[in-house]
Amino acid sequence: MEAESPDKKGRPTPTRKEAEAAAKERARAGTDKKAAAKMLREKRSDQNRRMREGMKNGEEKFLPARDQGPVKRAVRDWIDSRLMFTEFVLPILLLILISGAAPEDSAIRKAGGLMQMVTMLLLLVDVVTVRFRLKRALAKQFPDESLKGTTFYAITRMLQLRFMRLPKPNVKLGGQPR
Repeated sequence: MEAESPDKKGRPTPTRKEAEAAAKERARAGTDKKAAAKMLREKRSDQNRRMREGMKNGEEKFLPARDQGPVKRAVRDWIDSRLMFTEFVLPILLLILISGAAPEDSAIRKAGGLMQMVTMLLLLVDVVTVRFRLKRALAKQFPDESLKGTTFYAITRMLQLRFMRLPKPNVKLGGQPR
């Protein structure tokens, strides 16, 4: 008997009857593909829903990497427990934008310009104050942990409207951070 060369397929050519039966089988499997795809979509949809719910509730395994860890949780709780001027910056900036549509020499436009300067000054004071107070609190709570990136994380959390923050706040306003 001859040794098979690597370019041969290693099996006999199927008969026409076998080839047609295999083709019919593959065609029949096509209807199952639709059902399988539908089941896969439903499974993926359910999994995505669970992930969104877990993220909203602050479950650690569903959070993105930037929100994971005890230090980030402490920052979130510390920020969420306080009412700060920074939370009101977005609505105030909207008012300033609207006041810019007023006629050039009107009192509304002048008030909008003044409001803009006062807002930026108060924002700067709020951010600097929070930075130092938060760093002190975190250094006391996590003496051996790296606090790199916590200031930016805190500022971005502060700037979000409270009801739009993700993960949702775990600490009520005025409550004690854990």
